[in-house]
Amino acid sequence: MGSADSKLNFRKAVIQLTTKTQPVEATDNAFWDQFWADTATSVQDVFALVPAAEIRAVREESPSNLATLCYKAVEKLVQGAEGGCHSEKEKQVVLNCSRLLTRVLPYIFEDPDWRGFFWSTVPGAGRGGGEEEDENARPLAESLLLAIADLLFCPDFTVQNHRRNDVDSAEDVHSLDSCEYIWEAGVGFAHSPQPNYIHDMNRMELLKLLLTCFSEAMYLPPSPESGSTNPWVQFFCSTENRHALPLFTSLLNTVCAYDPVGYGIPYNHLLFSDYREPLVEEAAQVLIVTLDHDSATSTSPTVDGTTTGTAMDDADPPGPENLFVNYLSRIHREEDFQFILKGIARLLSNPLLQTYLPNSTKKIQFHQELLVLFWKLCDFNKKFLFFVLKSSDVLDILVPILYFLNDARADQSRVGLMHIGVFILLLLSGERNFGVRLNKPYSVRVPMDIPVFTGTHADLLIVVFHKIITSGHQRLQPLFDCLLTIVVNVSPYLKSLSMVTANKLLHLLEAFSTTWFLFSASQNHHLVFFLLEVFNNIIQYQFDGNSNLVYAIIRKRAVFHQLANLPTDPPSIHKALQRRRRTPEPLSRTGSQEGTSMEGSRPAAPAEPGTLKTSLVATPGIDKLTEKSQVSEDGTLRSLEPESQQSSAENSPSDGESSQTWREQRRLSNASASGQWSPTSDWILSWKSKLPLQTIMRLLQVLVPQVEKICIDKGLTDESEILRFLQHGTLVGLLPVPHPILIRKYQANSGTAMWFRTYMWGVIYLRNVDPPIWYDTDVKLFEIQRV
Repeated sequence: MGSADSKLNFRKAVIQLTTKTQPVEATDNAFWDQFWADTATSVQDVFALVPAAEIRAVREESPSNLATLCYKAVEKLVQGAEGGCHSEKEKQVVLNCSRLLTRVLPYIFEDPDWRGFFWSTVPGAGRGGGEEEDENARPLAESLLLAIADLLFCPDFTVQNHRRNDVDSAEDVHSLDSCEYIWEAGVGFAHSPQPNYIHDMNRMELLKLLLTCFSEAMYLPPSPESGSTNPWVQFFCSTENRHALPLFTSLLNTVCAYDPVGYGIPYNHLLFSDYREPLVEEAAQVLIVTLDHDSATSTSPTVDGTTTGTAMDDADPPGPENLFVNYLSRIHREEDFQFILKGIARLLSNPLLQTYLPNSTKKIQFHQELLVLFWKLCDFNKKFLFFVLKSSDVLDILVPILYFLNDARADQSRVGLMHIGVFILLLLSGERNFGVRLNKPYSVRVPMDIPVFTGTHADLLIVVFHKIITSGHQRLQPLFDCLLTIVVNVSPYLKSLSMVTANKLLHLLEAFSTTWFLFSASQNHHLVFFLLEVFNNIIQYQFDGNSNLVYAIIRKRAVFHQLANLPTDPPSIHKALQRRRRTPEPLSRTGSQEGTSMEGSRPAAPAEPGTLKTSLVATPGIDKLTEKSQVSEDGTLRSLEPESQQSSAENSPSDGESSQTWREQRRLSNASASGQWSPTSDWILSWKSKLPLQTIMRLLQVLVPQVEKICIDKGLTDESEILRFLQHGTLVGLLPVPHPILIRKYQANSGTAMWFRTYMWGVIYLRNVDPPIWYDTDVKLFEIQRV
């Protein structure tokens, strides 16, 4: 039968289903088989031939028929899994049922009355229709998930058949050790199976269905309670699923082994179609959803660095119930870490390759999923995090992240991408090794729309952050605290900043310390505290190599004097706020000496009008996101107990925070009846007295007269002479005693877990357009907006 005929027959069956008001018996196979037996429809056909309005109509007007359709489709998948799908016909039935369920499930989830349907057992659905089997019958959801897992390791359907004998019996399916059928070499598996286009396509269809099962999460509004357990994910990643380990390994290895370059030959993708990519994308999405686990509320395995043995060893304490999280947290062999890190770095760098050799490689689109995966790896597996930080390969993750941040900064539809990039850098910056690694010279020239500089990866990071702050979308303002916290965390280790970078840091201080900026919001002065802390760390711990920064501080000394003499009287406050009404710019770009951008770079563009974006929940403030640790003499960190911080005011981020002083602060500022905040003299005084200016003022007191003398003596306008003097100068014994280094380390909390959940599902929603699995359904986890 031609495919046009089979589409027609399928459409007729759909129409019959929507017009029958009487329930159709489950035993009427002639009727139900029309949906899957003789049709050769693609998933796109199914979406076209089963319109949303008709699914909703059946759901409302003949619910028992929709229930029977779902039940019969699941039954077919279970039979396919039991029988091993030997004939072409069986394979076709499995694929058709899988596509149909992918189409229908979102409409089951969007209706609260239906949501429990898959978790009920269907009465009389035992094998013989007898009553005696009902008590141990599984809920429909469990039968469906187990069938999908079995089908993903089905010889000659989704994996290569190792046994070439013809004695195929049903027992084979149950005796099959799926660990021998892992899809790709990598973690814990050395054999690389022959690539097979058909197997990849079949896996992809089943993973699409699996992802759709998990997507019930999209139909629940965001709330800390709703999030923690997704019953579909929970069951699939439990010991009930005997394929959990090989499937986890298959998904991880498929993603990390993927090379979109076209086997290393540029432009090869123009000759050969790369059918792997859709599978890899689907695998990445399923993987991050199964790893959606709130680490703040669970106990993860400890990292003692002593385990040995297989890739996943049982010697560790029991981890979370979710086996995927458990396996991920127990990977510990160096070669496995190397494989994962190299794979993720290769894929994240793929879009950058595009910029030097346009169209030379196939451009991948799933970098957001990769960033979530990298985040999960670092969050759940501390040994992996330490491995990443001890190799300079961390820079192969850093450079692409900075590239994405710079590229997306003007595009409001990519605010989520900006956040996750910054979160990853915040997590890394909590470790000393990251700061040390940043001193490596930056020589690769990725064409980026930033000023040309000669320097290190630290320069790249600061120059990109400056660009985000001064020319990013205004919705990025909540990230400024995070960006500057990262710079503070790495600052004690930065050996020599370039002149371009030094000027950028001082430009930020100048912009953030204008009175109208300081007085226009209750948190703005935090940014000045962060920048002063950066300067103090570099002067106290890295004075020797940083003559560029010292020179820039001397040139801009007026800014520091203005801060020390900040007016606090009501008329001055009023005047500063009046000035603000005339300058709505968040930061003036004047005086920021942009210089020329790199060759081949394109300016960051805003989103095209009409671009869809999904809303995100608010991220916690920096004080909730991080906890402070002090670096001891020997380099170890000790956590600062909040009690010792009671003395400080909430507004000085260089000290601790406590809710009591915060309430005190609110009292000091005027919160008028309208909830409009306005600054008061007392409020300004409360934090002005804590500005950490002593070190810089002392430096200026000692060096300015000496520099002025050189200029007068030699009639100098030449910077190089002054820099040479500063390079050989020393301030030993002249500066205040070095303050202890404070690091603000990222700490997991339910707020970020919730943020990641909405971000991840928003990405998955927008990326699945062919077929558009969730479009036009009533999702609740986020809102869909047009730019």
